[in-house]
Amino acid sequence: MIPPGTLPPLETRQLPPAAPLRSMLGPGIILAGLALGSGEFILWPYITFQSQFVFFWACLLGVTMQYFINMEITRWTLATGEHVVTGFFRINRHFGWIFILFNVIPWMVPAWATSAAELTSWMIWGNEQEHPQAVKILSIAGLVGCGLILTAGPVIYETVERMQIVLVTIVMVLVVVLAVWLLSQRPDVVTKQFWSTITLGAPTFVPELEPSLLLGALAFAGAGGTMNLAQSDYIKEKGYGMGRYIGRMTSPITGRAEATSEIGFQFASEDPENQQRWKQWWRNANLEQLISFYLTCVICLTLLTAIAYCLTYDASGQRTMIQEEEGLGFVSVEANRLGELLGPSAKTCFLIMGIAILLTTEFGVLDAVTRISTNLVKVSWLRENSFWTESRLYYLFLWGLIGLGVVVLFQAGGALAQIRFAAAMNGGVMFIYSGILIYLNVRVLPKGIRMPTWRLAILVAVVLFFGYFTIQAIQQQLFS
Repeated sequence: MIPPGTLPPLETRQLPPAAPLRSMLGPGIILAGLALGSGEFILWPYITFQSQFVFFWACLLGVTMQYFINMEITRWTLATGEHVVTGFFRINRHFGWIFILFNVIPWMVPAWATSAAELTSWMIWGNEQEHPQAVKILSIAGLVGCGLILTAGPVIYETVERMQIVLVTIVMVLVVVLAVWLLSQRPDVVTKQFWSTITLGAPTFVPELEPSLLLGALAFAGAGGTMNLAQSDYIKEKGYGMGRYIGRMTSPITGRAEATSEIGFQFASEDPENQQRWKQWWRNANLEQLISFYLTCVICLTLLTAIAYCLTYDASGQRTMIQEEEGLGFVSVEANRLGELLGPSAKTCFLIMGIAILLTTEFGVLDAVTRISTNLVKVSWLRENSFWTESRLYYLFLWGLIGLGVVVLFQAGGALAQIRFAAAMNGGVMFIYSGILIYLNVRVLPKGIRMPTWRLAILVAVVLFFGYFTIQAIQQQLFS
């Protein structure tokens, strides 16, 4: 049985029968949608722009590590119905305020709304002119628009899931079509990407790719940082395992209130029927994450980096432009080159696709950060407060985060600088919570559902890998 720690003990209930795989699809797609706007459309194409495919092996390694992190987050919530940060709180009550900081500070920059605003300004005025005030206004409009959509949905999870499924489907189709056309003209790119991956690239020093950027890129090879912890919310709201007993967050304006519980439940893991049900739940959850998250991310990362190479390098491996581009200028290089190859409408479509990806990522970030903060505050300090329900706290945090983003917007740098800040911070956070996750799933969960040895070895490797780049990034900031 799970020890209570600083929270009340878990009530024992029967593990529900496993749902069919087709009805479990959704949480992995949401995480893949979050990955689209951070690593897949921005950071890894930027790294390709700077260094070709030298570090592409690290990209695939990063998303593979995140698959295993996500499954260990899934393990806790599947077994208890609790959010994984509630599990952290069971270990030590101070994790409440610590993870509030870990969750809010890295994501307080409205990086994706700012990026979408920059691309929008290029479409309106062209990228030869700068319109900093217009970009700020468009960024604020993007933030507020995302907040209004989240507020209007009766059941918040269903709103997020529908948006991400539509986006990921459309983007996947567009990316595959564009990549197939470009790679049919440049088959040499397929060979270069393949050999660079299996030979771990060339150990070339690239000044633009300092350790903090590489740490962030590893984090954003998937959803990244505390966004992975939101997997717990999506599992609960989807009704996986013991999450079926928890209830869903609804809009206090447009939705019907549902009974919810911050404290989870446990099942008798030694019972043969529960053991069989657990194996089925675990198998289906792994398949859902493999199909929805892992394969989607690998395909998009591979194709978007290949597209970036095709549009910014020629067959001899030389850049197709002479002057260095700053910030998101490499996206402009891609769009302009596409316009030269296929006409102005292709350039416009590429920018529209980028705007859609980035705004939907901002939408997902606002939802995930708000969910995690809501859970932390409710469990840590307001468990007995009937007025501050999870739904009310959710909207308080949502609009508070939007307000904070507006304030930060006027102090922060450009879009790429904001993304690099968020990415590097979240890489360090992943290093810390991966270690806590190991303790939670090895020492706190009962035998029979604990992390097996081979997965433990992978998680230890993840901690060491992120720890190395975190230390390198800190040293760079302190001594550069």
